[in-house]
Amino acid sequence: VQLVESGGGLVQPGGSLRLSCAASGFTFSRYVMNWYRQAPGKERELVATISRYGGNTNYADSVKGRFTISRDNAKNTMYLQMNSLKPEDTAVYSCNMFDSWGQGTQVTVSS
Repeated sequence: VQLVESGGGLVQPGGSLRLSCAASGFTFSRYVMNWYRQAPGKERELVATISRYGGNTNYADSVKGRFTISRDNAKNTMYLQMNSLKPEDTAVYSCNMFDSWGQGTQVTVSS
């Protein structure tokens, strides 16, 4: 199993980023996928979850209405569209499938 995140970076408050998670080594469409984040000194937080075919999604209250999780099973890729970013969104964002994790991508929201 391999999960590789990309798309992080430095963005100003109010800006947007789109994260990607490229998956390989397993049948992507068979698994629920998650985005987590961890800020310095804080516990890891579940940000969003998407069902196997994308019909059901769930979000942390802190990101509802601003973030959108999606997936493309044909491309074995999951996405996280992040809009109206706030400084408190600064964290390392990681994708997760069951007990497998990507290496994470840093998102920094700062002026």
